[in-house]
Amino acid sequence: MRQTILFDLDDTLVHCNRYFFMVIDQFADWMADRFRREGLDPAEVRRVQAEIDIAGVQIVGFDSEHFPRSFVETYRHFAAQFGVKPSRDDEETVRRLGRSVYELETEPYPHMEETLDRLKEEGHELHLYTGGDPEIQRRKIDKFNLQRYFGSRIHIRRHKNADALEQIAASCGFDRGRTWMIGNSLRTDVIPALKAGIHAIHVQAETEWQYNIARVDVEPKGAFIRLKQLKDVPEAIAGYVRSRMVR
Repeated sequence: MRQTILFDLDDTLVHCNRYFFMVIDQFADWMADRFRREGLDPAEVRRVQAEIDIAGVQIVGFDSEHFPRSFVETYRHFAAQFGVKPSRDDEETVRRLGRSVYELETEPYPHMEETLDRLKEEGHELHLYTGGDPEIQRRKIDKFNLQRYFGSRIHIRRHKNADALEQIAASCGFDRGRTWMIGNSLRTDVIPALKAGIHAIHVQAETEWQYNIARVDVEPKGAFIRLKQLKDVPEAIAGYVRSRMVR
């Protein structure tokens, strides 16, 4: 039975968190060296940066300048704490470091192509629904030629939440009993899907960002499945559909 299947991009189909964590580690080491006399712990830098980053995402969404700005704000936080006058050169250094994450080469998650190939061959309608800067996300889409699976059914939103998914579902006229959201984020993929009355599959990320972790307190109207590997998605959907047909 033909299903409509929406896939998240970052840390569902392609790696993302690993690059952000790598740059955050570089930033924490730079900060520890910059404030060596004050005895700054890199772990404390990572904690404060995470707090600033998450607080900002809830306001501005997935804006590309927000991540480097969180480095600047973290630098200013510790400069004030230690009574050090902030330096424009230092701020520009950490801003450039934050922006460098967008220049790194991305890699696909294991079994990305075989998973999408199987679902396409089975006749399902595939959509890509991702949050972020449109230019940055398009570069990833083009690199892996994802248009061959999704065509024009690509939805990029700066704010990825229940309202955004509801707008997509309504404008595309989805049959919600046959629509699935596949993603690694409980906050931006699973919970909005369950609120919209569509099926949700949570695929565990290799490494997870704290923002994506949330308590699921929505009663599913359909399926809510947790998987450890992307390659298990087709059989999970097929198994659920078979079970409904038997009933």
